[in-house]
Amino acid sequence: MTRSSIVAAALAALAALSPAHAQDKVTKTTNWKAQAEHGGYYQAIAKGIYAKYGLEVTIRQGGPQVDSTLLLLSGRSEFHMGGNSDNAFAFAEKNLPFRAVASMFQKDPQVIMSHPGVGNDTLPALKGKKILIGKAGIVSFYPHLKKLHGFTDEMIVPYTFNIAPFLADKQMSQQGYATSEPFSAMKGGVTPVVHLLADYGYRTYSTTIEVAQKLIDEKPDLVQRFVDASILGWKDYLYGDPKAANEMIKKENPEMTDDFLAFAIDGMKKYGIVDSGDAKELGIGAMTEKRWREQFDDAVGLGIYKPGMDFTKAYTTRFVNKRVGL
Repeated sequence: MTRSSIVAAALAALAALSPAHAQDKVTKTTNWKAQAEHGGYYQAIAKGIYAKYGLEVTIRQGGPQVDSTLLLLSGRSEFHMGGNSDNAFAFAEKNLPFRAVASMFQKDPQVIMSHPGVGNDTLPALKGKKILIGKAGIVSFYPHLKKLHGFTDEMIVPYTFNIAPFLADKQMSQQGYATSEPFSAMKGGVTPVVHLLADYGYRTYSTTIEVAQKLIDEKPDLVQRFVDASILGWKDYLYGDPKAANEMIKKENPEMTDDFLAFAIDGMKKYGIVDSGDAKELGIGAMTEKRWREQFDDAVGLGIYKPGMDFTKAYTTRFVNKRVGL
């Protein structure tokens, strides 16, 4: 075999391994307005990563007037961003044929933030004190705080997503995202103490990719390409140049600014939101049977689900843990 024929054969083999496909048009819905917490998906569009994987992706941003989960259930989007594991467990409980196929965030960015220098330097120190909590938080993460840390309903002060009451009262704490509300507090003159709930026993996955079982069964290759390209988009957004995605985000959501986006990216890296835990060994998007079981057991312990529910219908690890991008 000649040297030229060896080279030709090698090139042919590489071509066979490359993700070259006819362009498949798909829609990705998010659960809120465009922001840095969606950056990996926008980066995968802006940098041509989806295109390299044969995908033409449209992102449809969520918001207060958009039921993005309904868009998935009705077939108007192929891929949906779940806020945390609760969505997938709800699918399983209701025997709906939808599953989480990846978790871009290993830690939920949910935090409680407090004023510095007033004795609220740890989450357990907040027991018995007032905390601004929104309606969604009361039924999602707050039950975990009650069980794990002895918090009570009497501690709750209704949170209307106005940071002014927190800024005005040094003894007040409030909910938020590690990548968002602390930035607003700093703009208001307070550098808060940030308690990341994931570091205090709140074990949910976050920013999951949810897909119809029908798509998994009929087009597993498409699902795999979307997951792989999204993983590479997240890696490039966090550790490459995020400018391309940020320009798209700012166009979609004018409330976003360069300093806000930079703060959020720094927060995701600082707290290991995307690439901590199992993702260090298995790659971004990692999910394990063990951790899903732990989350389900937590929910059962809170009385949210019955022990006999088949929680394995909530997810599949078929498309992750392949060390993509490592």
